[in-house]
Amino acid sequence: MMRPTAKDLAEAAGVSLATVDRVLNERPNVSRKAAQKVNEAIDRIGFVRNPAAVVLARNKIYRFRFVLPRKGDQYLQELLRRVEEARATLRSDLTEVSVEQIATDDPYQLSRYLGHIDPAEVDGLAVMAPESPQVRDTLSRLRARGVHIVQFLSGQEKLDTADFVGIDNFAAGATAGKIIGRFLPQEPARIMIIADTMVARDSIERRRGFDSILNAQFPHLTCLPSVETHGDERRGETVIRQLLEHNPTIRAAYILGSECRASVDVIARHRPKHGLTMVVHERTPFSEECLRDDVIDAIIAQDPGHAVRSAIRIMRARADMREPIASQEKIRIEILLKENL
Repeated sequence: MMRPTAKDLAEAAGVSLATVDRVLNERPNVSRKAAQKVNEAIDRIGFVRNPAAVVLARNKIYRFRFVLPRKGDQYLQELLRRVEEARATLRSDLTEVSVEQIATDDPYQLSRYLGHIDPAEVDGLAVMAPESPQVRDTLSRLRARGVHIVQFLSGQEKLDTADFVGIDNFAAGATAGKIIGRFLPQEPARIMIIADTMVARDSIERRRGFDSILNAQFPHLTCLPSVETHGDERRGETVIRQLLEHNPTIRAAYILGSECRASVDVIARHRPKHGLTMVVHERTPFSEECLRDDVIDAIIAQDPGHAVRSAIRIMRARADMREPIASQEKIRIEILLKENL
């Protein structure tokens, strides 16, 4: 059978062809009732929009922006590099990709920035920021104004209607718990958990997943309260050193955040003679080197290129009023050991 045409759609909706054209191409002067009729008929007859035709008809390009933290190390640089790759690749595909770096640890400053975004200039935003009511509410208002939102690698509680790109962080934390539990000997020991901030939803979920496995399967191991470095190397040096000095039975460390270099360096300088089992997140030149040198034992990673491309595909699908392909956008958890690098 031939695919339904715009004429078929107009007949099924009981409206004129001009009205169908205005609805499909997001032009003004269409009543809500007429738009609803057209959208219901689209589902009923299986009409498939032609995204390329829509773009040409709108006579405009897609404009997508990544909002990333200012603070960061090697993993942030990798994300920026991947965004730049996408920007260069998609320029010829009527798509503008830009990036803005903001102090995302300041919810008020970030909310002010997001609140001033003009929906006439930005079609989609991929935002990587710790959880906060201010940011969540501002993103909700942006969505209501027509900006397509992707929560990038870290999400906001109660913003379930916005898309999310990243690994299942509860599962990632549970994976770290299983690795550390299996790597340590069957004797009582303590585990230190280090985070940039426990306000970030990814860190919260990873900690919950980690505790769920340790409590259920390795009751002889004790998880210490999470310590926060706030991305400050001086603070990290102090809190990690004090933790090691006051807890001689620490036998393992789990670093929740995406940037592990500063914390691993401090542990390496102050680690007990017996050494520590260490699991970190994200593949960077530093974490690879540490894995090869047996400084750390495992990396739980997600492909930054896949994450960036996935965010763009989702924003593009939403801009075209299509559902993203869920299986294509699923980010896998990768477990890297020295032996499989």
